[in-house]
Amino acid sequence: MHPHPNSHRLRHGRFSEQGRAYLLTAVVHRRLPLFDDWQLGRLLVAELRRVHDQEWVNSIAWVIMPDHFHWLVQLEQRSLMRVMQAIKSRSTLTINRALNSAGAFWQSGFHDRAIRDGEELLPFARYIVANPLRAGLVDKIGDYPLWDACWL
Repeated sequence: MHPHPNSHRLRHGRFSEQGRAYLLTAVVHRRLPLFDDWQLGRLLVAELRRVHDQEWVNSIAWVIMPDHFHWLVQLEQRSLMRVMQAIKSRSTLTINRALNSAGAFWQSGFHDRAIRDGEELLPFARYIVANPLRAGLVDKIGDYPLWDACWL
C-alpha cells in the first residue's frame, strides 16, 4: 500500500495561469524538521528570492516552517511546475552541500491552491505568516526569522 494513497492526485488537473495568485506548499522528505536550523532556511529563502528577482513570480508572502514552507505568489513568466521544480532542485543542491549530504531533500510533488479572482490576498498572507505563532514556535511573529510579506 502506498504511504500517501492520494498523493498522485495532487498533480491531476494542475493548471498554471499567468497573473493568477497561488498558495504553494512543499514538504521536507520524511517531514524532518531541518529548517529548525535557520541557516538552512536562509538557503531556501535565497532560492525564493532568486525566482522573484528573475520575474518568474511576484512573491507576496512566505514562511519557512521546520519541515515545510508556504508561499503566496502571483505567477508571472513560468508554470507552477517549472517554478517549483527550480526551487526544489536548486535548494536541494545548496542545502545538501551545506549538510555534506546527498539524496532526496523534498517530498515529491507540492500542493497548490489557485486564488480566485476577487479573493483578497491579505487573509492568505496573514494565514501564512501566522504559522509560527499557531505552531507555538514563537510568541510574536517578529521573533521568527523565516518569513516575509510584500506589505512590510
